[in-house]
Amino acid sequence: MAQKYRIYINDNTLFIADRVPKQIAKIQQVETEGFDFLTFYKNLKKGTKKDYVLVHKNPKELFQAIKKKLTIIKAGGGLVANANGDFLFIFRNKKWDLPKGKVEKDEKLKKTAIREVEEECGVKIEKREDLLCKTYHIYELNGKVILKRTNWYKMNVKGVPKLIPQKEEGIDKAVWLSPNKLDMVVKNTFPSIMDVIETANLV
Repeated sequence: MAQKYRIYINDNTLFIADRVPKQIAKIQQVETEGFDFLTFYKNLKKGTKKDYVLVHKNPKELFQAIKKKLTIIKAGGGLVANANGDFLFIFRNKKWDLPKGKVEKDEKLKKTAIREVEEECGVKIEKREDLLCKTYHIYELNGKVILKRTNWYKMNVKGVPKLIPQKEEGIDKAVWLSPNKLDMVVKNTFPSIMDVIETANLV
């Protein structure tokens, strides 16, 4: 089965797939032939919240072609569980989030994910599991259109350690939440974070 990609652009979502996603009722199909991502991006109206799809027999090939026109930033993050089965969430920029950060020079993404979680929340990771999922997010920085790819890993800590939010990174608080207390997160988080939560079957 061909791979499906989901790219978040502000509140809009662009799917690249070999067929129109069934679960989305209102989705606008974009013409693949002659498609130029930067033109598409510039024409997106600010404040809109729409779903778009590019249907292609080889989604990976099309995605790679789009990536060549963008500046790629790689990041790693973690969904961390404690001994009670609670999960670590942070509150930053008035939204619920998960700890993550950019890869440093010559650093492997697995190491990035652990380092960022430990720095942002003051915990020691006991075990890192396999890759949970990847998320893609588009934004502009210094006139460049950036594609940020984040690799998310499931992680574990010993016991229930005290959390120390990294204030200089704009983190207001770091908390342990049980899976049945995630309503406030679901109501006020980013679509990419929902991807991680849903992949882990927490909601």
